[in-house]
Amino acid sequence: MKTKYIANFERGRADFGWLKSYHSFSFGSYFNPSRTNFGLLRVLNDDTVAPGEGFGKHPHKDMEIISIPLEGDLEHKDSMGNTTIIKEGDIQVMSAGTGVEHSEYNKNDNREVKFLQIWIFPRENGLQPRYDQMSISSLRKQNEFYQILSPNKDDDGVWINQDAYMHLLESDIEKEYEYELKNPENGVYLFLLNGKAEVSEIVLKERDALEVSETSRIKIKTEKNVKLLAIEVPMK
Repeated sequence: MKTKYIANFERGRADFGWLKSYHSFSFGSYFNPSRTNFGLLRVLNDDTVAPGEGFGKHPHKDMEIISIPLEGDLEHKDSMGNTTIIKEGDIQVMSAGTGVEHSEYNKNDNREVKFLQIWIFPRENGLQPRYDQMSISSLRKQNEFYQILSPNKDDDGVWINQDAYMHLLESDIEKEYEYELKNPENGVYLFLLNGKAEVSEIVLKERDALEVSETSRIKIKTEKNVKLLAIEVPMK
């Protein structure tokens, strides 16, 4: 098993006043030649948007873009005609394909919005743009991994145009879990949202990450009150 540990403080950081963002990979003005991607995972931004602020209309092309709100409500508008609100407990996916424009705004005037913005390269370019969102509350399971994204339309969670999977683990007990890869040729990016966990004697704390590849399963020891996101992606 091959691993690479990324501490919270090693992430890139941007502060525009209205937006505070931590970048797990090179993004915007932050560039680190050793941190450009993990396999086909291109972006993992940990964003906080001030009340009444947001991202104005801007374009994307040939990228699978996933948003996971952690706190607050975010208003989404796009050139496909969608106007929706995403909130904690939801997951949003936008296949940019041949091209799409969108905006994301915090419409609350008294609280911040915190969300994860994740980009994954698609299986092929030039696809038809597509939008979807759903509540994952019905999928939620305590003290076991549950799937929130896959490449299959009929699976749990949303789907994207790539052989990638996302699972969440919410553990309120001290326990050893096992994550079994859907494809042993894939890699898994573990991002610890809350708590403390251990993988192969590597201790992860809040917002630390671990890149794992060249294995078919991962054993993870958790302390109490852990929330962990596992992003499984092809490595090439």
